[in-house]
Amino acid sequence: MKIYLDMTVGEVVAHHYRTADVFNRHGIDFCCGGKKTLERACTEYNIAWKSLSEELEEALLVPEMPSQHAENWEADFLAEFIVRTHHHYLRKHLPLLCEYATIITRKHGERHPELRILEKQVKLLAEDLHEHMNKEEQILFPHIRALCEAYRHNRQLPGHNFATVQEPISMMEHEHDYAGSLLDNLRNLTGGFTFPDDACTTYRLVFNRLKELDDDLRWHVHLENNILFPKTLALEKLLSNRN
Repeated sequence: MKIYLDMTVGEVVAHHYRTADVFNRHGIDFCCGGKKTLERACTEYNIAWKSLSEELEEALLVPEMPSQHAENWEADFLAEFIVRTHHHYLRKHLPLLCEYATIITRKHGERHPELRILEKQVKLLAEDLHEHMNKEEQILFPHIRALCEAYRHNRQLPGHNFATVQEPISMMEHEHDYAGSLLDNLRNLTGGFTFPDDACTTYRLVFNRLKELDDDLRWHVHLENNILFPKTLALEKLLSNRN
């Protein structure tokens, strides 16, 4: 794979997931900000193209695991993978994270008043993601499965209460942007999830879990914004032309 300035950040990561590490090192958002071209990213983050391209080319030399080639998966398979992997992760860990955030705020809030803001932000993110995942699982993902089935069995474009799948996709992308802004707030509030020297075990646990959540959610959003949604739009267009 050759990398060019006019390629988008999300496109590069979609083709080779290890390049995500390069973008993370430079603070370049490859999920919600995945539609930026590499040229624009270099300008905004004041990075020399020669330096960035060399790092990306080096990342391309590292072999990938076959299970990470999500760009080759069918849209309905990818949607199911997202539910079983990333939605399951969030539903399992977010309630515990909220609980632990409350505990450390009660114990250490006087010495570290920023924890009160952190607790509110974590609970806001958990509530937002819960509603977001329900929308995907009840509305968008079933329609994606219907589109795939229609394509496989040579059926007509399935009907729904929206004119085009672009409508729910645009809504999901907007909600991804909001969740991304909450993640950015948490990252900034915690100094990149760096706990203070006097942090107790639970305090450290919360910050480590936040870092894990940040990594997982950014990859989760990347899979949807940069791979699943474009696949779905292309499939709908193909079915429309066939009908």
